[in-house]
Amino acid sequence: MALVRLQKFLSAAGVCSRRKAEDLIRAGRVLVNGRVASELGTRTDPRTDRVTVDGQIVRPPEKLIYIALNKPRGYVCSCRHPGKDIVLDLVNVPERIYPVGRLDKDSTGLLLLTNDGRMHLKLSHPSFDHEKEYDVVVARPLSDGALRRMVEGMPILNTRTRPAEVRRLGERRFRIVLREGRNRQIRRMVSRLGNEVVDLKRIRVAHIRLGRLAEGAWRYLTDAETRALIS
Repeated sequence: MALVRLQKFLSAAGVCSRRKAEDLIRAGRVLVNGRVASELGTRTDPRTDRVTVDGQIVRPPEKLIYIALNKPRGYVCSCRHPGKDIVLDLVNVPERIYPVGRLDKDSTGLLLLTNDGRMHLKLSHPSFDHEKEYDVVVARPLSDGALRRMVEGMPILNTRTRPAEVRRLGERRFRIVLREGRNRQIRRMVSRLGNEVVDLKRIRVAHIRLGRLAEGAWRYLTDAETRALIS
């Protein structure tokens, strides 16, 4: 196995993102064979080197896995959250995995989980333009003008949302396709319109669909789905 950059190894092993790994290295929290690795250019051989973060041994994943979960309401998209139900409680696999992106605690639907750091970056970073589709129900009827504002983009969080695809399904229900993922974006957009989200479910990420997966259930992605994500 060729030598790899330390931050890439930490990301692939599911410890954290590459950017966070760089912070850990700068802080002197990463050791290679017992010595602090404080330079970002440090390379390691995962077969022979002993890498630790805060004293914990880091091992490369034995195999890369990709999972689709139908997240129920009330679960937090985090690997650790004392006192809270987390999405990892729902998935029983031996590998160390982590969620790709987030759904807030009150939202439901499709969540991808993996131990592939490169795939995590590819699906999480807004520059890749991956679509995410949601089914939304609001408290009060929405006008056509309100839907157009979401289509055209709206000011939230000191910036403007990118244009979205929106399709009405009823007086209080619509589908929306986003190519970005700002914090609680749909809820903030609806609030800006003087309304309130009462139900929000993600039904698609890129070409992966929630389909008939039961709430709280999970499945491995098919080979075809995985190949399409990688490509």
